[in-house]
Amino acid sequence: MTWNVWWRFGNWEPRQAAILRTLENLEADVVCLQEVWSAETGEDQAKELAMALGMHYVRTPERWWKGYSFGNAILSKYPIIESESTQLPPIDGPGARWALSALLDRGDSEIPVICTHLDHRFDQSQRRQEQITAIFDLIAARHVPEQHPVVLAGDFNSTPNSDEIRMITGEAPTPVQGLAMTDAWPQCNDSPGWTWEKSNPYLSVAAWPQRRLDYVFVSWPRPVPLGNISSAFLAGIEPIAGVTPSDHWAVVVDLVESGL
Repeated sequence: MTWNVWWRFGNWEPRQAAILRTLENLEADVVCLQEVWSAETGEDQAKELAMALGMHYVRTPERWWKGYSFGNAILSKYPIIESESTQLPPIDGPGARWALSALLDRGDSEIPVICTHLDHRFDQSQRRQEQITAIFDLIAARHVPEQHPVVLAGDFNSTPNSDEIRMITGEAPTPVQGLAMTDAWPQCNDSPGWTWEKSNPYLSVAAWPQRRLDYVFVSWPRPVPLGNISSAFLAGIEPIAGVTPSDHWAVVVDLVESGL
């Protein structure tokens, strides 16, 4: 699953319990999180969630702003063999964006996962395209057509018809010839799958709701049916003890994990 958990924004303290309860109920094998926080005092949201869920975890480097960091994390039921954080362009200014890569040991196979969070401004499509180009370099280094496909997940701050998402799926030229990615949501759903939706109480004054911004992609070519999408649904919609966990809905995907 992938989920932007909205840092320490809004009513952040009661939201922590709602985030944990939602993750406990879903029991996902792999969780890609965006906008996780840690504090210079030693608190670490990713670590605390992983410990409560009995999962392994990695996170992006901590860069402090007023005593707190802002980043991505991967939680996994499977051991993490290796991980790497790659800063996305531009790399010379504030507000760094990252791609967090991890290789997971499922026992019978190794699963490469990349968690990311692209720039958010409406007018930053060109920058997001540059970030996608950098991410494709990471995918290409990890993609082996005969093995488990690469799973790319996160908050892309882009709608499905945007140039940057079309670059990923091959509806526009991809940054790496011969490599594209399957968008999980439309494989199983006719609905728009909005993850930034006006029914979310935190978005009552949002400038542009009713958008699908959060995605799970699977690399292609791959040895189908391995990596095919068997289901995709939204989560984090129901309040927990009256508290909506985040301003984004989560995307939960089931993949076929065996070959013919």
